[in-house]
Amino acid sequence: MTLTLLTAVGTLLALAISPAQGAVPNGFTQSQVASGLAGPMDMEFAPDGRLFVAEEAGKVRIVKPNGTLATFLDISSKVDIAGERGLMGVTFDPNFATNHFVYLYYTRKATATTPVHNRVVRVTASGDSAIAGSEVLVFRLNNQSAQIHQGGALDFGNDGKLYLSTGDNATPGNAQSPGNLFGKVLRINKDGTIPTNNPFYATASGNNRAIWALGLRNPFKFAIKPGTSTIFINDVGEDTWEEINQGAAGANYGWPIYEGPESDAKYIPPIFAYGHGSTNTTGCSITGGAFYNPATVQFPSGYVGDYFFADFYNGWIRRYDPATNKAMGFATGLGSIVDLDVNKDGSLYYLSRGNPGLVGKIGH
Repeated sequence: MTLTLLTAVGTLLALAISPAQGAVPNGFTQSQVASGLAGPMDMEFAPDGRLFVAEEAGKVRIVKPNGTLATFLDISSKVDIAGERGLMGVTFDPNFATNHFVYLYYTRKATATTPVHNRVVRVTASGDSAIAGSEVLVFRLNNQSAQIHQGGALDFGNDGKLYLSTGDNATPGNAQSPGNLFGKVLRINKDGTIPTNNPFYATASGNNRAIWALGLRNPFKFAIKPGTSTIFINDVGEDTWEEINQGAAGANYGWPIYEGPESDAKYIPPIFAYGHGSTNTTGCSITGGAFYNPATVQFPSGYVGDYFFADFYNGWIRRYDPATNKAMGFATGLGSIVDLDVNKDGSLYYLSRGNPGLVGKIGH
C-alpha cells in the first residue's frame, strides 16, 4: 500500500483503530459521552445544545444526555458510500430557533437521469426528527468521477453565508482551475444562490462563481472562530505535509504546485504544517479542528483563542496558538479522530471512528 493511499482519508477510515483511554494533561479529565456510532464523519452542536452526529452511510443521530442515540434522519437509500463518499457534514441555520433548518452535505447515488455527485440539502427539524419530505436541494456540486478527496465540511460564517469545502476529486490539477468546484472552499447564500461579492463572481460563470478560495487537496474539515471572520482550513496532504491554512477570499493555497511551506508570492503558505511520521508531533491525516472560544471558559486562560486540531492516523490532539505561531501537545491515544468541537460549557468534544465509533470529551 503506497503512502499516497495511506494519506487518503477514505483508506484511513477503513483502517480505523478502536478508541483507547488516551492521555490528557494533568488537571484534565477524559470521559466517554456516547458509543455505538457507525462510521461517524461529523458532529455539530445545535443552537439549543443538542449534539448531532452524521454517519457516513446516511443517518443523522442525536446524542442524548444519557449517552443513548436517537435517529434524527435516515437517507441511506440516497447516499453513495464508495471510498470517501457519503454523508459528510451537518450544520444549522443561524435562525434555527425559528426556522428549524438543518443543512447536510452528502454524495447522492446515481439515478437513471443523474450521475453521482455531491450536494448540499436542507431539512426541517421537528423535535428529535426531521419532517418527512422536507428535504430541499440547496446546491449541487460537480459530478464525482473519483471515490477519494471529497472534502465535505460545511458551516455558516459570521457573515451569514454558508461555506463548504471540496476535495480535488483525485485530479490535482482541478484545484487550480476556476472552471470547476474541486479543491476549493465555496461560499453561497443559504438558499443556494451565490453572493455577488464572491472574489471570482465577475470572472467565473454559473456555479463556479461560488468559489471563495482554491488550491486545496482534500480540505476534510475547517473551523470558524466564533464571532469572527477567521477560518482555519485543515488540508489533508499527500506525501510529506499536513496543513492548516487561514481562509481568505480569493486565496490560492498552491496545491498541486506546492505542499507544505512555500515562498512563492503567488500562493498563500499554511500558517502551520507538520510532517508525516508516527510520533506525537507528526502524522499523515489532519482531520478535526476547533477554536477554544466557548461561552463558558473551563480550561486555563492560556487556552482561550487556541486552535485544537487532530490527526486521524496517530490519534492525537494538539493545539496551535495563533499569537505565538506555535503548536503544543495536548492529548494522545484517542483512536481515529475525525472531528472536534467545543461545547458552550467549555469542554472539548472529539468524534472517534473506531469499532464502534464514539463521542468523547475532555474537561478540566
